[in-house]
Amino acid sequence: MSVRRSAAALAAASAVLCVAGAPAATAAPAPSPSPSAALPTGLYGTQDPTYDGVWRQSLALLAQDVVKTVPADQAVDWLTGQQCANGGFASYRADVAKPCDAKTMLDTNATAVAVQALRALGGHRDAVNKGIGWLKSVQNEDGGWSYNPGMPSDANSTSIVISAFASAKARPGELRSKSGKTPFDALVSFAIPCADTAGGGAFAYQPDKAGKLLANGDATAAGVLAGLGRGMILAGPKPGGEPRCATPAKATPEQSARNGAAYLAKALAKTGHLDSPPLPGATDPAPKPDFGNTADAVLALSAAGHSDKASDAIRWLEQNSAAWAKGAGPAAYAQLILAVHAFGADPRDFGGADLVQQLNATGPAPVSTTAPAAPQAKADDSESGTSGDSAGIWWFIGAGVAAGAGIGILISGRRKSKQQ
Repeated sequence: MSVRRSAAALAAASAVLCVAGAPAATAAPAPSPSPSAALPTGLYGTQDPTYDGVWRQSLALLAQDVVKTVPADQAVDWLTGQQCANGGFASYRADVAKPCDAKTMLDTNATAVAVQALRALGGHRDAVNKGIGWLKSVQNEDGGWSYNPGMPSDANSTSIVISAFASAKARPGELRSKSGKTPFDALVSFAIPCADTAGGGAFAYQPDKAGKLLANGDATAAGVLAGLGRGMILAGPKPGGEPRCATPAKATPEQSARNGAAYLAKALAKTGHLDSPPLPGATDPAPKPDFGNTADAVLALSAAGHSDKASDAIRWLEQNSAAWAKGAGPAAYAQLILAVHAFGADPRDFGGADLVQQLNATGPAPVSTTAPAAPQAKADDSESGTSGDSAGIWWFIGAGVAAGAGIGILISGRRKSKQQ
Protein backbone atom coordinates (compact mmCIF):
# COMPACT_ATOMS: atom_id res chain seq x y z
CA MET A 1 0.00 0.00 0.00
CA SER A 2 2.93 2.31 -0.25
CA VAL A 3 4.09 5.03 -2.59
CA ARG A 4 5.88 2.25 -4.45
CA ARG A 5 2.67 1.80 -6.45
CA SER A 6 3.93 4.33 -8.98
CA ALA A 7 7.08 2.33 -9.49
CA ALA A 8 5.20 -0.95 -9.50
CA ALA A 9 2.87 0.33 -12.18
CA LEU A 10 5.86 1.25 -14.28
CA ALA A 11 7.23 -2.21 -13.74
CA ALA A 12 3.91 -3.73 -14.76
CA ALA A 13 3.80 -1.64 -17.90
CA SER A 14 7.26 -2.93 -18.75
CA ALA A 15 6.14 -6.53 -18.13
CA VAL A 16 8.55 -6.89 -15.23
CA LEU A 17 5.83 -8.42 -13.13
CA CYS A 18 5.46 -11.24 -15.60
CA VAL A 19 8.52 -12.80 -13.99
CA ALA A 20 7.54 -14.84 -10.94
CA GLY A 21 9.19 -13.60 -7.80
CA ALA A 22 9.70 -10.02 -8.98
CA PRO A 23 9.55 -7.89 -5.82
CA ALA A 24 7.58 -4.70 -5.36
CA ALA A 25 9.72 -1.82 -6.56
CA THR A 26 9.83 0.07 -3.29
CA ALA A 27 12.93 2.11 -3.92
CA ALA A 28 12.49 3.15 -7.53
CA PRO A 29 12.54 6.89 -8.12
CA ALA A 30 9.23 8.65 -8.58
CA PRO A 31 8.31 9.95 -12.03
CA SER A 32 9.95 13.28 -12.82
CA PRO A 33 7.94 16.42 -12.13
CA SER A 34 5.69 17.74 -14.85
CA PRO A 35 5.09 21.41 -15.53
CA SER A 36 2.19 22.49 -13.37
CA ALA A 37 0.40 23.91 -16.41
CA ALA A 38 0.17 20.41 -17.88
CA LEU A 39 -1.45 18.86 -14.83
CA PRO A 40 -5.19 18.13 -14.81
CA THR A 41 -7.40 20.38 -12.72
CA GLY A 42 -8.25 18.79 -9.39
CA LEU A 43 -5.26 16.43 -9.24
CA TYR A 44 -3.10 16.27 -6.12
CA GLY A 45 0.64 16.65 -6.56
CA THR A 46 2.90 18.12 -9.21
CA GLN A 47 4.60 14.99 -10.52
CA ASP A 48 3.79 13.11 -13.68
CA PRO A 49 0.60 11.15 -12.91
CA THR A 50 1.11 8.50 -15.60
CA TYR A 51 1.84 5.68 -13.20
CA ASP A 52 0.21 6.81 -9.96
CA GLY A 53 -2.47 9.42 -10.67
CA VAL A 54 -5.46 7.45 -9.42
CA TRP A 55 -3.45 5.88 -6.60
CA ARG A 56 -2.22 9.15 -5.10
CA GLN A 57 -5.57 10.88 -5.59
CA SER A 58 -7.39 8.07 -3.82
CA LEU A 59 -4.93 7.97 -0.93
CA ALA A 60 -5.22 11.73 -0.53
CA LEU A 61 -9.01 11.54 -0.35
CA LEU A 62 -8.86 8.63 2.13
CA ALA A 63 -6.48 10.54 4.37
CA GLN A 64 -8.62 13.66 4.24
CA ASP A 65 -11.65 11.60 5.19
CA VAL A 66 -10.07 10.24 8.38
CA VAL A 67 -9.22 13.76 9.58
CA LYS A 68 -12.68 15.15 8.77
CA THR A 69 -11.55 17.24 5.82
CA VAL A 70 -14.10 17.74 3.05
CA PRO A 71 -12.23 17.75 -0.29
CA ALA A 72 -12.91 20.11 -3.15
CA ASP A 73 -15.55 18.91 -5.61
CA GLN A 74 -13.05 19.10 -8.45
CA ALA A 75 -10.73 16.69 -6.63
CA VAL A 76 -13.50 14.11 -6.30
CA ASP A 77 -14.72 14.76 -9.84
CA TRP A 78 -11.22 14.14 -11.15
CA LEU A 79 -11.20 10.68 -9.57
CA THR A 80 -14.69 9.66 -10.67
CA GLY A 81 -13.88 10.89 -14.17
CA GLN A 82 -11.03 8.39 -14.41
CA GLN A 83 -13.32 5.37 -14.13
CA CYS A 84 -13.96 3.36 -17.29
CA ALA A 85 -17.47 2.36 -18.33
CA ASN A 86 -16.80 -1.23 -17.21
CA GLY A 87 -15.95 -0.07 -13.68
CA GLY A 88 -12.17 -0.44 -13.82
CA PHE A 89 -9.55 2.26 -13.42
CA ALA A 90 -6.26 2.66 -15.21
CA SER A 91 -3.34 4.17 -13.30
CA TYR A 92 -4.08 7.37 -15.20
CA ARG A 93 -6.05 8.40 -18.27
CA ALA A 94 -4.94 11.67 -19.80
CA ASP A 95 -7.95 11.92 -22.11
CA VAL A 96 -11.09 10.87 -20.26
CA ALA A 97 -13.24 11.92 -23.21
CA LYS A 98 -11.87 8.93 -25.07
CA PRO A 99 -13.69 5.71 -24.08
CA CYS A 100 -11.64 2.92 -22.58
CA ASP A 101 -10.93 0.07 -24.97
CA ALA A 102 -8.92 -3.15 -25.14
CA LYS A 103 -5.70 -1.13 -25.19
CA THR A 104 -6.48 0.64 -21.92
CA MET A 105 -4.20 -0.89 -19.30
CA LEU A 106 -6.60 -1.32 -16.40
CA ASP A 107 -5.07 -1.61 -12.96
CA THR A 108 -6.48 -3.65 -10.06
CA ASN A 109 -4.55 -1.62 -7.49
CA ALA A 110 -5.82 1.71 -8.78
CA THR A 111 -9.36 0.34 -8.97
CA ALA A 112 -9.23 -1.12 -5.47
CA VAL A 113 -7.95 2.03 -3.79
CA ALA A 114 -10.39 4.21 -5.75
CA VAL A 115 -13.23 1.98 -4.54
CA GLN A 116 -12.07 2.53 -0.95
CA ALA A 117 -11.86 6.28 -1.40
CA LEU A 118 -15.25 6.63 -3.07
CA ARG A 119 -16.84 4.38 -0.48
CA ALA A 120 -15.37 6.50 2.33
CA LEU A 121 -16.58 9.75 0.77
CA GLY A 122 -20.13 8.48 0.41
CA GLY A 123 -22.59 9.25 -2.37
CA HIS A 124 -20.85 7.12 -5.00
CA ARG A 125 -22.66 3.81 -4.71
CA ASP A 126 -22.85 3.17 -8.46
CA ALA A 127 -19.15 3.87 -8.99
CA VAL A 128 -18.22 1.63 -6.05
CA ASN A 129 -20.42 -1.22 -7.22
CA LYS A 130 -19.10 -0.96 -10.78
CA GLY A 131 -15.54 -1.03 -9.47
CA ILE A 132 -16.28 -4.09 -7.36
CA GLY A 133 -17.94 -5.73 -10.35
CA TRP A 134 -14.89 -5.20 -12.53
CA LEU A 135 -12.57 -6.57 -9.86
CA LYS A 136 -14.73 -9.68 -9.63
CA SER A 137 -14.49 -10.12 -13.38
CA VAL A 138 -10.67 -10.22 -13.38
CA GLN A 139 -10.13 -12.60 -10.46
CA ASN A 140 -7.52 -15.26 -11.22
CA GLU A 141 -8.23 -18.97 -10.92
CA ASP A 142 -6.20 -19.21 -7.72
CA GLY A 143 -8.62 -16.70 -6.17
CA GLY A 144 -6.21 -13.76 -6.24
CA TRP A 145 -5.36 -10.82 -8.45
CA SER A 146 -2.41 -9.50 -10.41
CA TYR A 147 -1.51 -5.86 -10.90
CA ASN A 148 -2.82 -5.91 -14.47
CA PRO A 149 -5.29 -8.64 -15.46
CA GLY A 150 -3.82 -11.73 -17.11
CA MET A 151 -0.68 -12.01 -14.97
CA PRO A 152 0.04 -14.33 -12.01
CA SER A 153 -1.47 -13.29 -8.70
CA ASP A 154 0.69 -11.43 -6.21
CA ALA A 155 0.18 -10.80 -2.50
CA ASN A 156 0.07 -7.01 -2.79
CA SER A 157 -2.63 -6.86 -5.46
CA THR A 158 -4.65 -9.63 -3.83
CA SER A 159 -4.48 -7.84 -0.49
CA ILE A 160 -5.48 -4.39 -1.72
CA VAL A 161 -8.44 -5.89 -3.59
CA ILE A 162 -9.56 -7.81 -0.49
CA SER A 163 -9.35 -4.57 1.49
CA ALA A 164 -11.51 -2.86 -1.14
CA PHE A 165 -14.13 -5.60 -0.85
CA ALA A 166 -13.99 -5.32 2.93
CA SER A 167 -14.47 -1.54 2.79
CA ALA A 168 -17.45 -1.96 0.47
CA LYS A 169 -18.96 -4.73 2.62
CA ALA A 170 -18.79 -7.03 -0.40
CA ARG A 171 -17.84 -10.25 1.46
CA PRO A 172 -14.61 -11.39 -0.21
CA GLY A 173 -14.83 -14.81 1.45
CA GLU A 174 -17.88 -15.61 -0.69
CA LEU A 175 -16.25 -14.71 -4.00
CA ARG A 176 -15.03 -17.78 -5.88
CA SER A 177 -13.14 -18.37 -9.08
CA LYS A 178 -14.26 -21.03 -11.52
CA SER A 179 -12.07 -23.53 -9.68
CA GLY A 180 -13.74 -22.66 -6.37
CA LYS A 181 -10.89 -20.64 -4.89
CA THR A 182 -11.53 -17.55 -2.74
CA PRO A 183 -9.32 -14.46 -2.41
CA PHE A 184 -8.28 -15.73 1.01
CA ASP A 185 -7.09 -19.01 -0.51
CA ALA A 186 -4.71 -16.99 -2.65
CA LEU A 187 -3.68 -14.76 0.25
CA VAL A 188 -2.62 -17.58 2.57
CA SER A 189 -0.64 -19.18 -0.26
CA PHE A 190 1.81 -16.27 0.06
CA ALA A 191 2.21 -16.68 3.84
CA ILE A 192 5.56 -17.99 5.06
CA PRO A 193 5.37 -20.64 7.83
CA CYS A 194 6.62 -19.58 11.25
CA ALA A 195 9.30 -22.27 11.15
CA ASP A 196 11.13 -20.45 8.37
CA THR A 197 14.07 -18.86 10.16
CA ALA A 198 14.57 -16.13 7.56
CA GLY A 199 11.05 -14.72 7.28
CA GLY A 200 8.65 -16.78 9.34
CA GLY A 201 5.22 -15.16 9.56
CA ALA A 202 5.78 -12.73 6.70
CA PHE A 203 4.05 -12.66 3.33
CA ALA A 204 5.97 -12.98 0.09
CA TYR A 205 5.17 -10.88 -2.95
CA GLN A 206 5.24 -13.94 -5.21
CA PRO A 207 7.19 -17.21 -5.16
CA ASP A 208 10.65 -16.82 -6.67
CA LYS A 209 11.75 -18.79 -9.72
CA ALA A 210 12.47 -21.80 -7.54
CA GLY A 211 9.04 -21.56 -5.89
CA LYS A 212 10.43 -20.26 -2.58
CA LEU A 213 8.59 -17.62 -0.60
CA LEU A 214 10.77 -14.70 0.47
CA ALA A 215 9.67 -12.18 3.11
CA ASN A 216 8.52 -8.83 1.73
CA GLY A 217 7.65 -5.98 4.09
CA ASP A 218 5.20 -4.29 1.75
CA ALA A 219 3.38 -7.54 1.00
CA THR A 220 3.26 -8.33 4.72
CA ALA A 221 1.75 -4.99 5.71
CA ALA A 222 -0.89 -5.30 3.00
CA GLY A 223 -1.50 -8.96 3.85
CA VAL A 224 -2.14 -8.18 7.51
CA LEU A 225 -4.93 -5.74 6.64
CA ALA A 226 -6.45 -8.13 4.14
CA GLY A 227 -6.26 -11.18 6.39
CA LEU A 228 -8.05 -9.24 9.11
CA GLY A 229 -10.71 -8.11 6.63
CA ARG A 230 -9.79 -4.44 7.01
CA GLY A 231 -9.48 -1.48 4.70
CA MET A 232 -7.01 1.38 4.98
CA ILE A 233 -9.17 3.49 7.28
CA LEU A 234 -8.92 2.40 10.90
CA ALA A 235 -10.82 3.92 13.79
CA GLY A 236 -7.89 3.94 16.22
CA PRO A 237 -5.77 1.45 18.14
CA LYS A 238 -7.30 -1.51 19.94
CA PRO A 239 -5.37 -3.77 22.32
CA GLY A 240 -4.67 -7.22 20.91
CA GLY A 241 -2.13 -8.82 23.23
CA GLU A 242 1.41 -9.87 22.47
CA PRO A 243 2.07 -10.65 18.78
CA ARG A 244 2.91 -14.30 18.28
CA CYS A 245 3.61 -16.42 15.22
CA ALA A 246 1.81 -19.76 15.15
CA THR A 247 1.28 -22.22 12.31
CA PRO A 248 -1.70 -24.53 12.86
CA ALA A 249 -2.35 -27.53 10.64
CA LYS A 250 -4.46 -25.30 8.39
CA ALA A 251 -3.67 -21.62 8.69
CA THR A 252 -6.66 -19.29 8.50
CA PRO A 253 -6.42 -15.87 6.89
CA GLU A 254 -6.72 -14.23 10.31
CA GLN A 255 -3.94 -16.36 11.78
CA SER A 256 -1.76 -15.65 8.76
CA ALA A 257 -2.42 -11.94 9.28
CA ARG A 258 -1.48 -12.17 12.94
CA ASN A 259 1.67 -14.04 12.00
CA GLY A 260 2.45 -11.19 9.63
CA ALA A 261 1.95 -8.70 12.44
CA ALA A 262 4.38 -10.67 14.60
CA TYR A 263 6.94 -10.53 11.79
CA LEU A 264 6.51 -6.76 11.42
CA ALA A 265 6.80 -6.19 15.16
CA LYS A 266 10.04 -8.15 15.23
CA ALA A 267 11.41 -6.35 12.17
CA LEU A 268 10.62 -2.89 13.55
CA ALA A 269 12.15 -3.73 16.92
CA LYS A 270 15.60 -3.83 15.33
CA THR A 271 15.88 -0.27 14.01
CA GLY A 272 12.43 1.30 14.20
CA HIS A 273 11.98 1.06 10.44
CA LEU A 274 11.80 -1.37 7.54
CA ASP A 275 14.38 -1.49 4.78
CA SER A 276 13.89 -1.88 1.06
CA PRO A 277 16.18 -4.34 -0.71
CA PRO A 278 18.47 -2.96 -3.43
CA LEU A 279 17.00 -2.99 -6.92
CA PRO A 280 18.66 -5.11 -9.61
CA GLY A 281 21.67 -3.25 -11.01
CA ALA A 282 21.91 -0.83 -8.09
CA THR A 283 25.45 0.47 -7.53
CA ASP A 284 24.98 0.51 -3.76
CA PRO A 285 23.88 -2.94 -2.51
CA ALA A 286 23.19 -1.76 1.04
CA PRO A 287 19.50 -1.72 2.05
CA LYS A 288 17.92 1.70 2.50
CA PRO A 289 15.26 2.76 5.00
CA ASP A 290 11.81 2.44 3.47
CA PHE A 291 9.57 5.23 4.74
CA GLY A 292 6.41 4.09 2.96
CA ASN A 293 6.61 0.49 4.09
CA THR A 294 7.40 1.60 7.63
CA ALA A 295 4.24 3.72 7.67
CA ASP A 296 2.28 0.79 6.27
CA ALA A 297 3.70 -1.46 8.99
CA VAL A 298 2.40 0.97 11.62
CA LEU A 299 -1.03 0.81 10.01
CA ALA A 300 -0.94 -3.00 9.92
CA LEU A 301 0.20 -3.36 13.53
CA SER A 302 -2.51 -0.96 14.67
CA ALA A 303 -5.11 -3.01 12.80
CA ALA A 304 -3.87 -6.15 14.56
CA GLY A 305 -4.04 -4.49 17.99
CA HIS A 306 -0.29 -4.08 18.40
CA SER A 307 0.16 -0.34 18.08
CA ASP A 308 2.45 -0.44 21.10
CA LYS A 309 4.92 -2.34 18.93
CA ALA A 310 4.86 0.52 16.44
CA SER A 311 5.94 3.22 18.89
CA ASP A 312 9.58 3.17 17.80
CA ALA A 313 8.51 3.34 14.15
CA ILE A 314 6.29 6.34 14.82
CA ARG A 315 9.17 8.12 16.55
CA TRP A 316 11.51 7.25 13.71
CA LEU A 317 9.05 8.58 11.15
CA GLU A 318 8.58 11.77 13.18
CA GLN A 319 12.31 12.38 13.08
CA ASN A 320 13.13 11.26 9.56
CA SER A 321 10.17 11.30 7.15
CA ALA A 322 9.81 15.02 6.39
CA ALA A 323 12.18 15.17 3.41
CA TRP A 324 10.82 11.91 1.99
CA ALA A 325 7.22 13.09 2.22
CA LYS A 326 8.00 16.45 0.64
CA GLY A 327 9.75 14.77 -2.28
CA ALA A 328 7.23 11.97 -2.75
CA GLY A 329 4.15 14.20 -2.53
CA PRO A 330 0.51 13.60 -1.64
CA ALA A 331 0.58 9.81 -1.42
CA ALA A 332 3.38 10.01 1.15
CA TYR A 333 1.55 12.56 3.28
CA ALA A 334 -1.56 10.41 3.03
CA GLN A 335 0.29 7.27 4.12
CA LEU A 336 1.64 9.07 7.15
CA ILE A 337 -1.77 10.47 8.07
CA LEU A 338 -3.44 7.06 7.82
CA ALA A 339 -0.70 5.45 9.91
CA VAL A 340 -0.55 8.18 12.55
CA HIS A 341 -4.35 8.23 12.86
CA ALA A 342 -4.52 4.45 13.24
CA PHE A 343 -1.75 4.56 15.84
CA GLY A 344 -3.78 7.06 17.85
CA ALA A 345 -1.55 10.11 17.48
CA ASP A 346 -2.39 13.51 15.99
CA PRO A 347 -1.52 13.96 12.28
CA ARG A 348 -1.74 17.73 12.82
CA ASP A 349 1.17 17.63 15.24
CA PHE A 350 3.55 14.98 13.98
CA GLY A 351 7.05 15.85 15.05
CA GLY A 352 5.97 19.49 14.94
CA ALA A 353 4.53 19.18 11.42
CA ASP A 354 0.88 19.48 10.37
CA LEU A 355 0.56 16.59 7.92
CA VAL A 356 -3.03 17.53 7.10
CA GLN A 357 -2.05 21.04 6.09
CA GLN A 358 0.85 19.70 4.06
CA LEU A 359 -1.39 17.23 2.23
CA ASN A 360 -4.07 19.83 1.57
CA ALA A 361 -1.47 22.15 0.08
CA THR A 362 -0.71 19.61 -2.68
CA GLY A 363 -4.17 19.89 -4.25
CA PRO A 364 -7.23 22.11 -4.60
CA ALA A 365 -8.26 23.85 -1.39
CA PRO A 366 -10.70 21.67 0.56
CA VAL A 367 -14.23 22.78 1.27
CA SER A 368 -13.59 22.54 5.00
CA THR A 369 -11.19 21.02 7.50
CA THR A 370 -11.89 20.55 11.18
CA ALA A 371 -9.70 19.19 13.95
CA PRO A 372 -11.58 16.05 15.08
CA ALA A 373 -12.10 14.70 18.55
CA ALA A 374 -10.80 11.28 19.55
CA PRO A 375 -10.99 8.78 16.64
CA GLN A 376 -14.30 6.95 16.44
CA ALA A 377 -15.49 4.06 14.33
CA LYS A 378 -17.27 5.25 11.22
CA ALA A 379 -20.84 4.01 10.84
CA ASP A 380 -21.64 1.97 7.77
CA ASP A 381 -23.83 3.89 5.35
CA SER A 382 -24.77 0.67 3.55
CA GLU A 383 -24.01 2.24 0.20
CA SER A 384 -22.86 -0.97 -1.35
CA GLY A 385 -26.27 -2.55 -1.05
CA THR A 386 -24.90 -5.46 1.00
CA SER A 387 -25.26 -6.22 4.67
CA GLY A 388 -22.80 -4.95 7.24
CA ASP A 389 -21.58 -8.28 8.66
CA SER A 390 -18.16 -8.20 10.32
CA ALA A 391 -15.42 -8.21 7.71
CA GLY A 392 -13.19 -10.32 9.94
CA ILE A 393 -15.42 -13.40 9.61
CA TRP A 394 -16.03 -13.30 5.85
CA TRP A 395 -13.21 -15.75 5.22
CA PHE A 396 -14.86 -18.15 7.69
CA ILE A 397 -18.22 -17.87 5.95
CA GLY A 398 -16.56 -18.58 2.63
CA ALA A 399 -14.70 -21.56 4.07
CA GLY A 400 -17.93 -22.97 5.44
CA VAL A 401 -19.63 -22.67 2.07
CA ALA A 402 -16.71 -24.45 0.45
CA ALA A 403 -16.81 -27.30 2.94
CA GLY A 404 -20.55 -27.74 2.55
CA ALA A 405 -20.36 -27.82 -1.20
CA GLY A 406 -17.39 -30.17 -1.29
CA ILE A 407 -15.53 -27.98 -3.73
CA GLY A 408 -12.32 -29.59 -4.98
CA ILE A 409 -8.98 -27.89 -5.09
CA LEU A 410 -8.11 -26.98 -8.64
CA ILE A 411 -5.46 -24.54 -9.78
CA SER A 412 -5.21 -23.44 -13.36
CA GLY A 413 -4.37 -20.37 -15.36
CA ARG A 414 -7.18 -18.01 -16.15
CA ARG A 415 -7.81 -16.27 -19.38
CA LYS A 416 -6.99 -12.62 -19.57
CA SER A 417 -10.23 -10.86 -18.75
CA LYS A 418 -11.90 -8.91 -21.46
CA GLN A 419 -11.77 -5.16 -20.91
CA GLN A 420 -14.12 -2.75 -22.52
